Amino acid sequence: MTNPTAFRVWAPRAATVELVLADGAEPAGYRAHPLTATDGGWWVSGPDVPWAPGLHYGFLLDGDGPYPDPRSRRQPDGVHGLSQTDDPASYAWQDGDWAGLPLDRAEIYELHLGTFTPEGTLEAAAGRLDHLRSIGVTHVELLPVNGFNGTHNWGYDGVAWFTVHEGYGGPDAYRRFVDACHAAGLAVIQDVVYNHLGPSGNYLPLFGPYLNDKNSNTWGVSVNLDHEGSEEVRRFILDNALMWLEEYHVDGLRLDAVHALVDGSPTHLLAELAAEVEELSERSGIRRQLIAESDLNDPVMFTARAEGGHGLDGQWSDDFHHAVHVNLTGETTGYYADFDSVGALAKVLTRGFFHDGTYSSFREKTHGVELDRAATAPWRLVVASQNHDQIGNRAVGDRLTATLDAEALAIAAALTLLGPFTPMLFMGEEWAAPTPWQFFTSHPEPELGEATAKGRISEFAKMGWDPDVVPDPQEPSTFENSKLDWSELTDAAHPEHAAMLEVYRSLAAIRATLPAGDSVRLADVRVDFDDDERWLTLERPGLVLVVNLSDEPRPLARIAPRLGEVLFESRAALRGEPAPAAGATPTEAAPRSVLVTRPAD
Repeated sequence: MTNPTAFRVWAPRAATVELVLADGAEPAGYRAHPLTATDGGWWVSGPDVPWAPGLHYGFLLDGDGPYPDPRSRRQPDGVHGLSQTDDPASYAWQDGDWAGLPLDRAEIYELHLGTFTPEGTLEAAAGRLDHLRSIGVTHVELLPVNGFNGTHNWGYDGVAWFTVHEGYGGPDAYRRFVDACHAAGLAVIQDVVYNHLGPSGNYLPLFGPYLNDKNSNTWGVSVNLDHEGSEEVRRFILDNALMWLEEYHVDGLRLDAVHALVDGSPTHLLAELAAEVEELSERSGIRRQLIAESDLNDPVMFTARAEGGHGLDGQWSDDFHHAVHVNLTGETTGYYADFDSVGALAKVLTRGFFHDGTYSSFREKTHGVELDRAATAPWRLVVASQNHDQIGNRAVGDRLTATLDAEALAIAAALTLLGPFTPMLFMGEEWAAPTPWQFFTSHPEPELGEATAKGRISEFAKMGWDPDVVPDPQEPSTFENSKLDWSELTDAAHPEHAAMLEVYRSLAAIRATLPAGDSVRLADVRVDFDDDERWLTLERPGLVLVVNLSDEPRPLARIAPRLGEVLFESRAALRGEPAPAAGATPTEAAPRSVLVTRPAD
């Protein structure tokens, strides 16, 4: 909505709609301006109320309110306050030469703005971009930034989808951050949530049929994508996606939990979104990307629309995380149970999904769809050994650092960065940050805060956790404890952090030399392994990876006879030593180590 000439709102459930304008943030002494009903449930202001940036406003619905604008661009006083107009055309972009970056060569870095830096702002995050470049990052992925109730939150309780949380800096700070990323040669991916809304500040149902109470998901009532009034709800979502990509110059979107989108329409919302984003890419000359978080294990996500798919660019594969996690930690509770073998890791590395039409004991049913190895480019799958879900949804928010030593962490790093898929790192893992990343909220409503805390304790009590160790999401310390401590990188008393950082830098440098894109297929990836001896070798174009998960050395002549130039050896790297020189190839894979070489000629 660049330079609009009027205020507009979709409110088909109201008999009368009035616009409230206020000199300040509070509506005291406001004057209500009646809006005129137009086709399709839309209401519009007249010429007596000109639109201008910086105005505080809201809507009265049948005399009740004022309520914030469903498409509000700013909520300076929180999600319950008045909205404020913002003109995106007033910002002078500096990225005119930016041409975008391909996803098929990406290294993604997932971060939460509130805990990435001590300040917790977009401006502070922009000051760390050189660090990200030093570890090979190409795409910065921001956890949700849209408006939520309170001062700090994971981001998945958002209700004001078109806003940027004021605590992060608001709209202009977001624009400056994207500009800074592009100037540094980094693309930006924004995490967006279209499957549910947060528990406080969601006024959408007062305006129209945004929700569908006939269907529900993990978070409550579903968004209305295929019932009466759904055409405008879908447009609401599509316009939001295009806003990030077009007006904020974002390069891609990570679509949260798309398996929770209930849509029986002839054209699925995801396919409709992909078509509009493709059109924007062609029109702008900058390729935008869409990545789905989906637990369906179904290539329909990235299959072309002409072939019956949704036409997205890629999707997460949590099976990779589970296989790596179990083989390094030995944890086999819940959904980890099926991954308790080196063979499970081998299958994921060569077939993308572990559950691809196989029985899932956690789901108690057959799950997933097999990938065509000859046709599927592995970059379509985004993988991680740690991410916000797999850390934050643990009872105490503990990272792998709390469980594993440096040798095991280096194995996880090598599998993620040098495996065939698109790697994603979670902030701080590159220096083995020990800080937890816990589930935190700041609901101002006492009853909601208490319910959240009790629900969290009850959830983990069922899994055998001591309720006393589960952090209270509402305690400010839960949020503060989750912030990264950047001083660890230069802490002479703990050199292991700097050593791990160098491991990540070395692995990223190797990755940059490997063939990528559609020229590499899953069929080009070969894995050998031994479950009893707990070793695995992965060969992909340009590289051989030898992983010894056991506590005993393994003879390389037997398990990996086709070794060429040695590029990396994890135990040497952790000691700050270079890989063995040419002609000095080790004869054994050291216990709990990873060796990286070129294939033999």
